Amino acid sequence: MECSTAQLARLLLPVHDLPSDLDSDATTPSLLQKPSDISTTIEDLDSDASAPSLLKKPSDISAFIENEQAVDFKQILKDLMKRQVFRVIKDCPLGIVFKDLRVVGAGSRTSLQPTVSSPFHPSTDILSGFEGVVTPGQMLLVLGRPGSGCSTFLKTLANQRGEYHAVEGEVFYDSFTPKEIHDSFRGDVTYCPEDDVHFPTLTVNQTLSFAVRNRTPAARFLGQTREEYVEDTTTRLMKVMGLYHLTNALVGNAEVQGVSGGERKRVSIAETLGSAGSLCVWDNSTRGLDSSTALEFIRTLRCVTDIRRTTTIVSLYQASERLYDLFDKVCVIAEGKMAYFGSAKLAKGYFIDMGFEPQNRQTTPDFLVAGRTLRFSRIVSKIRPGYESFVPRTSEDLASRFKVSDLSRQNQKTIEMRCKQFIGNRKHKQTYLSGVAAERAPRSTAYMTSIPQQVKAVMKRRLQVIVGNKFELFVQLASQVFQAVIIGTVFLNVPKDTSAYFSRGGVLFFSLFFSAITSLAEVPALFSQRPIVLRHQKAALYYPFIQSLAHTVIDIPITLVIQLVFSVILYLLVGLQRSAAQFFIFYLFIFLMSQTMKTFFRTIAASFKTCHSAIAASGIFVLLISFYGGYAIPWPTAPMGLRWIMWLNPLWWGFGALVVNEFHTLDGVCSTLVPQGPGYENVSLVNQVCTTAGSQPGQLLVDGNIYAGLTFDFWYGHLWRNFSVICVFYLVFLAALLIATEYNMSSTFDSAVILFRSSSNVIDVYAKALDEEKADAEFRSRNHSKVADPSTFHNLEKNTVDTNLFTWQHLQYEVPIEGGMKRLLDDVTGFVVPGKLTALMGESGAGKTTLLNVLAQRVAAGVVGGDLFVNGQPLPIDFQAQMQATVREALLFSANLRQPQSVPLTEKKAYVDKCLQMCGLEEYADAIVGSLGVEHRKRTTIAVELAAKPKLLLFLDEPTSGLESQSAWAIVQCLRELADHGQAILCTIHQPSAELFQVFDRLLLLCKGGQTVYFGDIGENSSTVLNYLERNGAPRCGSDANPAEYILDVIGAGTAAISITDWYDVWKRSSEAMQLQVEIEKMHEHGRTCPQQPSVQYSVFATSWSHQFVALTQRNFRAYWRAPAYIRAKFVLNIAGGLLVGFTFFQANDSLQGTQNKLFSIFLVLVLSISLVHQIMAVYIDIRTVYEIRERHSRMYHWTALVVSQLVAELPWNMTSSAMFFFCCYWTIGYPTNRAGYTFLMLSVAVPLYYTTLGHGIASMAPTTPVASLYFTTLIIFVLIFDGVIQPFMELKWWKWMYRVSPFTYIIEGLLGQAIGGEAISCSYTELVSVNPPKGLTCDQYMGPFMQFAGGYLTNPEAAEGCQYCPYTTTDQYMFSRFNIAYSNHWRNLGIVFGFVAFNITAVFWFTYFMRIRTVGVFASLRQKLIRSK
Repeated sequence: MECSTAQLARLLLPVHDLPSDLDSDATTPSLLQKPSDISTTIEDLDSDASAPSLLKKPSDISAFIENEQAVDFKQILKDLMKRQVFRVIKDCPLGIVFKDLRVVGAGSRTSLQPTVSSPFHPSTDILSGFEGVVTPGQMLLVLGRPGSGCSTFLKTLANQRGEYHAVEGEVFYDSFTPKEIHDSFRGDVTYCPEDDVHFPTLTVNQTLSFAVRNRTPAARFLGQTREEYVEDTTTRLMKVMGLYHLTNALVGNAEVQGVSGGERKRVSIAETLGSAGSLCVWDNSTRGLDSSTALEFIRTLRCVTDIRRTTTIVSLYQASERLYDLFDKVCVIAEGKMAYFGSAKLAKGYFIDMGFEPQNRQTTPDFLVAGRTLRFSRIVSKIRPGYESFVPRTSEDLASRFKVSDLSRQNQKTIEMRCKQFIGNRKHKQTYLSGVAAERAPRSTAYMTSIPQQVKAVMKRRLQVIVGNKFELFVQLASQVFQAVIIGTVFLNVPKDTSAYFSRGGVLFFSLFFSAITSLAEVPALFSQRPIVLRHQKAALYYPFIQSLAHTVIDIPITLVIQLVFSVILYLLVGLQRSAAQFFIFYLFIFLMSQTMKTFFRTIAASFKTCHSAIAASGIFVLLISFYGGYAIPWPTAPMGLRWIMWLNPLWWGFGALVVNEFHTLDGVCSTLVPQGPGYENVSLVNQVCTTAGSQPGQLLVDGNIYAGLTFDFWYGHLWRNFSVICVFYLVFLAALLIATEYNMSSTFDSAVILFRSSSNVIDVYAKALDEEKADAEFRSRNHSKVADPSTFHNLEKNTVDTNLFTWQHLQYEVPIEGGMKRLLDDVTGFVVPGKLTALMGESGAGKTTLLNVLAQRVAAGVVGGDLFVNGQPLPIDFQAQMQATVREALLFSANLRQPQSVPLTEKKAYVDKCLQMCGLEEYADAIVGSLGVEHRKRTTIAVELAAKPKLLLFLDEPTSGLESQSAWAIVQCLRELADHGQAILCTIHQPSAELFQVFDRLLLLCKGGQTVYFGDIGENSSTVLNYLERNGAPRCGSDANPAEYILDVIGAGTAAISITDWYDVWKRSSEAMQLQVEIEKMHEHGRTCPQQPSVQYSVFATSWSHQFVALTQRNFRAYWRAPAYIRAKFVLNIAGGLLVGFTFFQANDSLQGTQNKLFSIFLVLVLSISLVHQIMAVYIDIRTVYEIRERHSRMYHWTALVVSQLVAELPWNMTSSAMFFFCCYWTIGYPTNRAGYTFLMLSVAVPLYYTTLGHGIASMAPTTPVASLYFTTLIIFVLIFDGVIQPFMELKWWKWMYRVSPFTYIIEGLLGQAIGGEAISCSYTELVSVNPPKGLTCDQYMGPFMQFAGGYLTNPEAAEGCQYCPYTTTDQYMFSRFNIAYSNHWRNLGIVFGFVAFNITAVFWFTYFMRIRTVGVFASLRQKLIRSK
C-alpha cells in the first residue's frame, strides 16, 4: 500500500520540476543538496538496465496513466527526471521563519451579535509568542483543539492577513518579506482552507483544469503545449485523488446535487496541489475523509515534500500514529499560546519529562493536545507521581515553560542560523528570482500566466458556468422576449400624428429603462461568486479584475443576441420609423445601454461588502435614473439646482439619442387643434392653434425635430455626441468595476469571533478571552468537567425512548444521470435497536450520507427500492417527526416545535438546560450558532436532536468530523450514554481511533457503489468484525494496529487502494448475511404480534399550526433584529428616496406641469418598490433555503407556518420604513395636510403590504436570487406599463383589460385622486394657449362652444384677439381626461389594493407548494392521500 501511494504521489510532480530520488520510502527525504548530485543522479538513472526507452511524446504520459495499475511509475518519473536534468531547470524552495509572532483580531465587545443599534468596538490578541522555522523538505504538523488558534496560525504563515486587525513580529520567507511574497510570489505560498467553496455547476474536470491552467509554467517538458500540460496534470491529479471516475460530475454544494462531501474535499485538495506552491499550508484538509484516504493524502504530501523540496504545514484533528510519523516537526497550540515547537520525535518525551503521562493506548497526537489542567481540556492528562505541584496549570504556564526549555533554545538557535543565512541575502533572492523567471509569464512574478492567458482561462470558465446553469440564461432571453411582445402590443402600430408623440417617448424610455432595472440581477449574482474569486486571488490564479473583465467580455455576444431579439420584436410591433439606419441606431443604443447598466450595477456590487447594502445603493440609483432620465422630468422643467444629475445619468443620454433618432424623420399631423369639433369645421388654421410643442402658426404638420427640441431639449446634432458620452460612461464604469473588484475583495462572509446575544453577560465575565481562538478554549474549560458527569444522563427521562425496532431490507437507491440511472445504494440491509450505538463506515463516496438520507426519508429525486419497517409495520405518519439528521437551530426552538404541545414550556426549558449540560454547551447558551467553532457546532447539532426527545432513533452524519480526538471522544461518550439509556443511534464516523471505535456496538460497513461489506456486532476489542474479515481472506490485524483503519484498508478504501477480494460478494454468501435476514424476520414477526401502541401524535407534526407560527415568528423577529445591514438598508433607501422625490418636486404648484409632477411623484414611489422587493426576495430565499436543506425533513413545522411567519416578520419593518418615506416627501411636495390620513394609510400600510407579498410571491417560485430578480423585473415592467401613466388609458386599445388588472392602476388612482382631487387648476403663462378669434368675435363668443364640451377656461374672455385659453379647469377634469383617474374612487381603490394583497398571499402559497414543496405528480399525490385515508 505504501509503495503504491508513493508512486501515485509522484504523479503530482509538474514535469518542469527536478526530482532527486524516487525510492518508494515516502518517509525518507532524499534531496539534492549540491549541483554535483545532478551528475550522480544521472549516472544512477543510466545504470538502470531495465529502463525502457523514453516517452516519444508528452501525450504518452496520459496513455500510461490510463492503465496505471500495469505501469512502473518509478521508471516513468526516472525518464522525466533525466530530461529535466538535461534542461537544468532549477527548483524554487521556500522556507519560513517567524519570531515574536502576534496576531491581533476583533476584540471583546465585537463578540456581541450586531443588531440594528450596534456600536463599533476595539480589538484584542488572538495569538502571541510564536517563533520557529520550517525549511524546505520539512513537514510541520500543527496540533491544537478547535478554537485554540490553529487556523489563525496557518493563515498567518500562509500570508493571508486581511481578516485580522494586525500581525506583529517578524516573519520571513527565506530572503523575502511578507509584503514581497504578497506582491510578487503570492502563488508560491498556497493555503487550502477547511471549507470547500467552488462553482457548483462546474464539473470536477473543469474545476481542476482551471486551477492547473492558471498555474501552468512557461517552461515545460520537451516543448509540451500548454493544453497538453493542463490535460496531463489534471488527469494525474484526478487519478491520485481518486476522482477520475467523477471527471464529468458536478462539484455541487448544499443546494446543487453533485459529488459527495468527501469527494468535494478531495477536489479542494487536488485544486491546491495543482497550484504547485513552494510553501503549502493545509487547514484540516482531511476533514470528511476516511482514515485510509487521509493517510494516503498525507503520504502524498510527504512524497511531494521530499522530491520537490516544498515546505509543508498541516493542521490535523484525530491524527493517527501513522500520520504523525510522517512529520518532521510539530507545533502544539494552547489557547493562542505556543506550548511546543520542535522535532516531532521529541515532543512526547518533552511533555512526559514535564510531568504528564499518556493514557493507555493513547496516540502521540492525542497526548500532545490532551488537557494539562481542567482549564485546558475536558480529559485531564495523567500526572506522574511527584509532579503534581510542578506541572503547568495554564496555557501561559505551558508557553513560559517551553520558553525556558532546552528545546526552545535549540529552536531559537535554528532561527538565528536561518535568519543569518537568508535574511538580506541578495544572492539567494536573485537565485530564487532566476528560478521562477523560467516559470512565470513575462514581466510577471506573482502569477504564472500572463493577463491575456488569464482572461482566456476565466472566459472559458465563465462559459462553462453559463452552460452549467442554462436555466438562468433561458430566463433572461424569455424575459426580454416577453417584455418586447408586451410593450410592442401595448403601443401596437402607433399612429403618425401628434397624439402618439407622448407614447413614442414612453416606448423609447422604457426600452432603455427595462434593460437598466434588469441589470439589478447582477448584484446578488456577483456576491454569490465573490468567495470563490477571493480564494483564487489569494492563490494567485488570476487577478480579481480578470473575473469582471472576462464576465463582461463573455456577456457581450450574449447581450448582442438577446437585445437583437428584443429590438426586432419591439421595433416591428410598435411601428417605429422604418429605415435600416434608424433601426440599427436603435439597436446600437439598446445594446450599449444594457452593457453600461450591467457594468454600473456590477460596480456597485463590487464596491460594497454586503449584498443588502449594495441593493440599497442600487435602489437609490434606480430612483435617480428614473427621475432624471429625461422622460418623467424633461430638461426644461427639471429643477435648476438638480439638472446636473441628468448629466451624470447615462439613461438621459441614451434616451436623448433614441428620441432624436425617432423624431428626426417624423412629421405628424396635429391632432390637438384648439378649437375644433362641431361648429368649427370651416375655421381657418389662422384661427386655430396646435397645442403640441413645436407646432408652427398656420401649419398642420408638426416637425418631430422641433418637438423633441422644445419638449426634451434633444437635438439631432447631439446623436453621436450622446453615443460618445455613453461609451465614456461604459468605459468609466468598466474601469471602476475592475478597480473595485481588484481592491475591494475583503470578505464579510465568515465571523472571526464567537458572537453572543447583545444582552448576554458572558462578555463581561470572560473579558479576557473573547476572540475566535481564545474564547473557544476559555469557555470550553468552564464546562468540560460537567459533560462527563454521569448524573446528568441519569436524569434523562426513561419515557423519552421506547422499544421500537427500525429495520430496512434490500434497500436500493438510483438517481438519474445523463445516459441512464446510477445506483448509489445496492441491496443494503440492517436494523437499529434501542440501547445500541451503530457506526456507519466506509470510504469517501461509498454512500454513507446517502443511506442516512434514504432512511430518514430525505431524498426528493431518484428511485428508492426495498422496505423500511418499524416493528415490522410500515413507517408511521409521524416517522420523520420522531427523528432527524443534522440541524443547526436553537435547542429551545427544536424542543418547542418537536416535543408535544402538551408539554409545558417550563418543562421544555428545563430539559433544554439538561441537554446543554450533557453536550457541554452551558457557557455557550447565548452564543450565536453561526459564529461557533466546528466542535461546538457539532455539539449543538446533537443537542438540538436531544432537545426533541427523539422516540425512535437518532441519525447523525459525521458528528466527529473536523474535531480533534478529545472532542470526538467526548461527543461519542455522550452518544454512548444516550444509547445506554435506551436511545437507538446510527451515525457515520470518519477516522476513529481504536478506543473511539470500541465505543460502538455494531458496524454497518459500505464499499464503493453503496454495497454492504459487513453488518453486525463489533465485539470486544473489535474481535467479531476482525474475525469475520480474517476468516474470509484478509491479512491478520496487528496487535498495535487501529481496527478501524485496518478495516478500511482491507476493503480497498482510499484513492489508490485496490482489494482483490469482492467483499460485497463475500458478504452475500456469508452466514452472517443469512443470519441477519433471519434476525430481521424474527423482529418483524415479534413486532406484528405485539399490540400496536398508538402514537400520541396523530399528525405529521408534534405541535399545532398556531404553535409553530408563534415560534417561527419569534425566531424571525430575532433574526431580523440581528441583521442590521438589512434593516438599515431599508430605512436608508426609503429616507433617501423620500427626500429625493420631495425635493425634486418641491412645493409643486397647481399648474398643469405641477399637477403632472405630482402624478410622477406617485409613479416614482412605485419605482422605489423595485429595489425594496429585491431586498425582500434575497432574505426570503435565504430563509427558505435553510428550511429546505435542514428543517423540512425533520418535520419541525409546516411550510405554511414558515411562509406566514416570514410575512409577519417582514411587514413591520417595511411599514415603518415606508412611513419614513411618507414623512420625508408628503409635505415637501406640497400635498394638503387635510388629506394626509388616506395617503399615509395607502403609503405606509397598503403599498408595503402589496410589495412585500409580491416579493414573497416571486421568490417562492424562483430557485435562486438572481433568477428571482429576473422574474420580478419582467413582472414589474409588465405592471408598470398598464397603470395608465406610460400609455394613457384611452390609447391602450385592446389592452384596456390589463389596465384594470394592474394593481398600480389603483394605487396611483387612489393616491393621486385623494391628494389633489377636486382642486382648481391655474395654468402658468407658458401653459396658456393663445388663439386669435375671427374678426368681430370676442374670445368668449368664439371659444364658448368649444369649452362647453372640451372644458377649460379663458383668462381674457372679453378680448378680441390673443385669447388665453387653459385646457383644464379642475384637477378632476385633467386626471380623468388624461389618465382615467377619478377622485371618488379612492376608497374603492384601497379595497382593491387589499384584494391584490390577498391574491399575492394566495400566490405565495400556490407557488411554494407547486414549485418547492411538491415532489410527486398531482395524481400520484391524490392517490397517496386516498391510500392513507383508507
